[in-house]
Amino acid sequence: MSDAPPRYAVFGHPIGHSLSPVIHRAFAQQLGLVIDYQALDLAPEVFATAVRAFFAAGAKGANVTLPHKAAALALADRRSAEALRAGSANVLTRDDDGAIAAHSTDGDGLVRDLTERYRVDLRGHDALLLGAGGAARAAAFALIDAGVRSLTVVNRTAAAADALVDALGQPGRVRSRYWADLGSIGTFDLVLNATSVGVLGQRLDLPFGLLADRALCYDLSYGTAAGDFLAWARAGGARYAFDGLGMLVETSALAFAHWHGQRPDGEAVFQMLRAQYPQA
Repeated sequence: MSDAPPRYAVFGHPIGHSLSPVIHRAFAQQLGLVIDYQALDLAPEVFATAVRAFFAAGAKGANVTLPHKAAALALADRRSAEALRAGSANVLTRDDDGAIAAHSTDGDGLVRDLTERYRVDLRGHDALLLGAGGAARAAAFALIDAGVRSLTVVNRTAAAADALVDALGQPGRVRSRYWADLGSIGTFDLVLNATSVGVLGQRLDLPFGLLADRALCYDLSYGTAAGDFLAWARAGGARYAFDGLGMLVETSALAFAHWHGQRPDGEAVFQMLRAQYPQA
């Protein structure tokens, strides 16, 4: 019998920036576990084949990031309800029978970061969600479950925003609007950026008129990728402006619990990373 530690990975393209290996190794150390966790760069054209080979060789689990979340859902043998409604998966697990199971922890991780770390009561907020991709879809369902009063979805591709609103299925409470109309759609006390603009190094030009008094702004990305959005939020008078480092930690903790049956202390790892990667 092999004494090699169980294998885990994070798949993305590119992947060199990922903090997932640091996070999962820290979680394992907390709980006295020994794991082999690597960051693997997979181009889209080889993703499905490489993932199946990874699990066929005995690996236990994987995190999935851009641009593979939809592909991860498609290749899975089993899909959680959260992954199905998000239309994507950020966690893959090899079940005892060898089947690959897909999960989405993005929405739950976002809500845990806001409500547990920052003590935000999401009930009654009028929320604006920028973006309609996999993470945005997961966030939208989680925000509705958490009790926001209204949710407006805006995406550069209007059809994607419309499709997300249709999937949420709550007319009157949820609506989509065009990107060109951002200057005239009203004000919001909760604004979330789930676009990939910052990750791609592009600028996100937003009108200040979107922010209600004492607004909270949140970018699902972290580090320099969140810098432009957070600078806009502060310049516009937002009371709070947070990046998504805590969301990353919480989504990782939920994935870790899927694989190991134990939930680690996310706060300790968050504080370690925050000291190394100050908020932009």
